Amino acid sequence: MADTKLRNVPSSDRLERALAAFLRQQLSAPVVTMRGFLDIIIEDGRRLGFDGAIPDLERMRTACAELSALVSSVIDQPDATRRPEEGFEAFQSRLRHDLRTPLNAIKGYCELLIEDMREDGQTQLLADLAKVRDAADQLLLQIDAMVEPAGLESPPEQAKPVDIVTDLLRAIAPVDAPELKVEREFASRILVVDDIASNRDLLARRLTREGHEVVTVEDGASALDRLVAENFDLILLDLMMPGMSGFEVLCRLKSNSHTRHIPVIMISALDELDSAVRCIEAGAEDYLPKPFNPIVLRARINASLEKKLLRDREQNHFEELRTEKLRSESLLLNILPQNVVTRMRNGETIIADRFDDATILFSDLVGFTALASGLPPDRILEILSSVFEGFDVAVQAHGLEKIKTIGDAYMVAGGLPEPLPDHAHRMATLAIDMLDIVQRTRASLGIDLKARIGIHTGPVVAGVIGKHKFIYDVWGDTVNTASRMESFGVPGRIHVSGETYRLLRDDFAFEPRGPLDIKGKGAMETYFLMGRAR
Repeated sequence: MADTKLRNVPSSDRLERALAAFLRQQLSAPVVTMRGFLDIIIEDGRRLGFDGAIPDLERMRTACAELSALVSSVIDQPDATRRPEEGFEAFQSRLRHDLRTPLNAIKGYCELLIEDMREDGQTQLLADLAKVRDAADQLLLQIDAMVEPAGLESPPEQAKPVDIVTDLLRAIAPVDAPELKVEREFASRILVVDDIASNRDLLARRLTREGHEVVTVEDGASALDRLVAENFDLILLDLMMPGMSGFEVLCRLKSNSHTRHIPVIMISALDELDSAVRCIEAGAEDYLPKPFNPIVLRARINASLEKKLLRDREQNHFEELRTEKLRSESLLLNILPQNVVTRMRNGETIIADRFDDATILFSDLVGFTALASGLPPDRILEILSSVFEGFDVAVQAHGLEKIKTIGDAYMVAGGLPEPLPDHAHRMATLAIDMLDIVQRTRASLGIDLKARIGIHTGPVVAGVIGKHKFIYDVWGDTVNTASRMESFGVPGRIHVSGETYRLLRDDFAFEPRGPLDIKGKGAMETYFLMGRAR
């Protein structure tokens, strides 16, 4: 149905108006070109001191203005002035006689100036003058084509103007076509600001019939007050109002982060270029002079609302992306240290560093495997979550780095990925806190739970391993020794190596364990960390 309507031949009145617009465009384009280049040539001529050429250039510009007016007169001649027997012949006659006089004057002055400047060696303006002459020749050719017997017929290889216009009108449905009615998912809220009550009433009536929810106010101050408390999708704003002008209201709206996104259509009896330009520069979506065509107003309102809907969707999408980015950032920081994440974002593909001095801690929940075998899964998860969540808080509080958990084992590093001068002291304090966390969990959950902790200090290598499920991990003999300190330790106690002891002995209390044969390490002097020295 719609396709059939769009392909109907347009009415004769509509076709005539469109054909006149097409002809105006074709005839006006060379005139606009000539006038634009003449403005430039006159400006350059004055700057270069070509005072003798200025009078002729001014005459050419005046002829251009006359030519522009004549083009409009020829194209827009009211039907009432035409006799039925005249038709296209009268149009051809006016083209032939009316337009040629100023056009020939422009071309004549142009050729004289070009010739004089060449003789005087003044070549600076020749290129632009040639463009003026070429535009005049182009317009003459168009006039000659239109006064030929074929009239508006074009050469066989070119599209005829009538066909061009007809095809366009077939593709553009009339504005009163039923299929052009806008279906809205929800009523848009429009604020009408006008100091004249009849204008407010008329706009409100029309907009309500279009399915909008309308609020009207009589001045700019009231509009700003309503916008503080309510949300609107569009503002129709009168420009000339007593007190606060519409332009001042517009500037305030666009300078406020809360209201700057609301589209504003200015409606004013002041039909001048300066006002329209300044309002649009200040942020207005559109500028519509009074008296306005209600169909044009409807189209501009619908276009503004559609753009706002798209902007709102884009903003919502941006907020969703921002929220997702923050969530991803949080998850990533649970896996990798902050500075490692930064390095990866800066383009580093291989993250591997050597640290000459770091402290490693291993913790293990003694007998948890046997304990878990008799418990349901949710109970196992409850116990591990209670312990490890407490560990996580303590690790973060001491500025250390959780490396990973493996089953009921928990690994922490100090002095990486950022060096810490007191990493061993921080780790000792953490170990004491971890024993306390396990003790509190044991009491609260009523289970037999103890931790065995081992600490060692020395050089390590740390970096990111894996491509998809990557982790930040630590390697080296120091890691192995710390693991041995844990496995050779005692439940409920903190077992440290001699290296760690020497760093902490002035600030913490220790119990010597004596030489201990450590698997893979041989005999080692190790110690139990008892607490802070008194």
